Amino acid sequence: MNQRVLVLNCGSSSIKFAIIDAANGEAPLQGIAENLAASHSQVRYTDGQNKHTISLEDKADHKHALEAIGRILMQFTELRSSLVAVGHRVVHGGEKFTHSCLIDDRVKQAIGDMAQMAPLHNPAHVAGIESAQAAFAQLPQVAVFDTAFFQTIPQHAYLYALPYNLYEQHGIRKYGFHGSSHYFVSRQAAKLLNKDIEHCNLITAHLGNGCSIAAIKQGKAVDTSMGFTPLEGLVMGTRCGDIDPSITTFLMEQLGYSAAQVNALMNKQSGLQGISQISNDCRTLESEQEKGNERAKLALDMFVYRLVKYIGSYLAVVGPLDALIFTGGIGENSSYIRQQTIAQLAHLGLHIDDKANKDMRFGRSGLISNEDSKSIFAIATNEEWVIAQDTIKYAFNA
Repeated sequence: MNQRVLVLNCGSSSIKFAIIDAANGEAPLQGIAENLAASHSQVRYTDGQNKHTISLEDKADHKHALEAIGRILMQFTELRSSLVAVGHRVVHGGEKFTHSCLIDDRVKQAIGDMAQMAPLHNPAHVAGIESAQAAFAQLPQVAVFDTAFFQTIPQHAYLYALPYNLYEQHGIRKYGFHGSSHYFVSRQAAKLLNKDIEHCNLITAHLGNGCSIAAIKQGKAVDTSMGFTPLEGLVMGTRCGDIDPSITTFLMEQLGYSAAQVNALMNKQSGLQGISQISNDCRTLESEQEKGNERAKLALDMFVYRLVKYIGSYLAVVGPLDALIFTGGIGENSSYIRQQTIAQLAHLGLHIDDKANKDMRFGRSGLISNEDSKSIFAIATNEEWVIAQDTIKYAFNA
């Protein structure tokens, strides 16, 4: 059976798209719409032979990017006609969706209803679903939820110390995100370790514009940094991560912020962008730091410090560690962030190999630790392949 799937992965500031063979992961067409809602919005894609770049209007939104992606797909008639299904990454499935599922009106409505818990993502997912339904009305469409991988987290780890009825009545708990990425790189790490995943204790750090870290014990997620929404945890591109919750009431009661303004501040104006006041892009900040910009250095120092604290705490949670894994746009490509992080964890038995650390970038995966260290890997994630595999499974074998 042909297993070619169109995968749409709508992130907070980007849309990845690909035609993927779920059987082997081959992608004859793939690309990304990036810098959405920012300057220099563009679509980059490759057809396996040639690379192309299309400029979008400045600060283009997800809707305009999806329209541009649709025009690109129209150019590849044979590939387009070979598709058997469409798979959508969906960030927040709450407790309602514990695994992937076929999309119908009820599912689409539920995804939209959960936008309050993933305000940068779920609305984009609905837009992507509706665009794909219009363009590929004859194909089954499947939602693959970031939150599903974290259904194994025990109650003592996913509950907040709030009145229990808030969980019972409103579902207020930790959910976790980037599940497809954590799932993929943990399985890849097990292969590199030559161990069954059920025997692996891992810490996986997905670092990009959105960042999360997961504690995986004997192959199952037991904790993760993101929470009720993707706002909790690490310092991110424009998200603040962990803060004192009373800051929200201070902003509202003392400084006159509305709830919407607080939400925008913490999701879209904070993190690397907020501290540096330069950019949410780690590459830009590393370049500015080299020029002596102190705010860029401060933003990167805060990013690393928060990451180090989480790794340290998860070492206590997972037990004897088999490997630490870096992935995501920053985790895969920033040798600086990896080096700075591991330098602060040397007393815990983690040491980096400088040459391997510099070599393992831009799609290369492998060991970056030295012979005296516990295993540390940089692994290029492939959420899209995971989504394609689940799409075939639930479109035809559910």
